[in-house]
Amino acid sequence: MKKNIIYLVLIIIIGVIAFVPGVKESLKDQFFPIATIENAVHVSEEDYDIELKGINAPNTNLKAFKNKPVFLNFWGTWCPPCRKEWPTIQKLYDSRKGNVDFILIAMNDQEDAVRKFLKENNYTVPVYFAQSPISEKILPKVFPTTFLIDQHGRIIIKEDAYRDWNTETVHQFIDNIIK
Repeated sequence: MKKNIIYLVLIIIIGVIAFVPGVKESLKDQFFPIATIENAVHVSEEDYDIELKGINAPNTNLKAFKNKPVFLNFWGTWCPPCRKEWPTIQKLYDSRKGNVDFILIAMNDQEDAVRKFLKENNYTVPVYFAQSPISEKILPKVFPTTFLIDQHGRIIIKEDAYRDWNTETVHQFIDNIIK
């Protein structure tokens, strides 16, 4: 009888973690660091060489952001999880744009659709289209994909899914990499 109760409690706990929105992310943020700096993958000089056409920012090359902390996000207006995380990215941008450069690259999208999406939602985070090939090291396999890269080119965070970017954990990562 005791075994059955223990199993039932474990099943309920697992169910809550798996199915209650926000519980899984909260536990992940608290107990599992996203990446350790010592083992971080480095973005090389060649990886940074991506010509970027600005949608709501001037044209540039990703090389201009080398040696700076960068929030790099690959997304599309056609991607529901991408659209869902945009409000949290905008809030993070509003509070940390002086500490980190934000580069959001629209993928497999139409310029008109991106401009309309930004305007309708009053989003001001810098958005670009890649005009040259993207290195395999940072080329997304799924959308959204986000990297937080420190000033030494180390990938501190890599997230291959929707994430709430306006959390205390992310703010702490940013605060730590700009020191």
